[in-house]
Amino acid sequence: MTPLKLIETSPGSFSLLLNAGTTQVDALVEQHGHEPNGYFWEGVARFLVTTEAPSLEGRFSYDPEAGMFCAYGRDRPALEELATLLAPTTTTPTRMTTLLKAAQAANHDFDD
Repeated sequence: MTPLKLIETSPGSFSLLLNAGTTQVDALVEQHGHEPNGYFWEGVARFLVTTEAPSLEGRFSYDPEAGMFCAYGRDRPALEELATLLAPTTTTPTRMTTLLKAAQAANHDFDD
């Protein structure tokens, strides 16, 4: 089960949420020198959008905090697609390891 949650915050406005520190890969993230906070997960989302789903660029905004990742906007299908991209990184250690290695090779800054 993924820790991501997509909610309608008001009619036509949606938020994709992840409580930081609740994923199956938190220890792995820390072993790679990162803090699995909301800012880290924004970095993951941005990297995935850039490398795997550039059509999502600009279709939602980010508003993370230390304890929570949040992407929001009016484009529910875009947020659903982002959730589909993010979900395996929160639950599958091999997927997260692959992402971290690719991000390191690309000099991606997770801003955590």
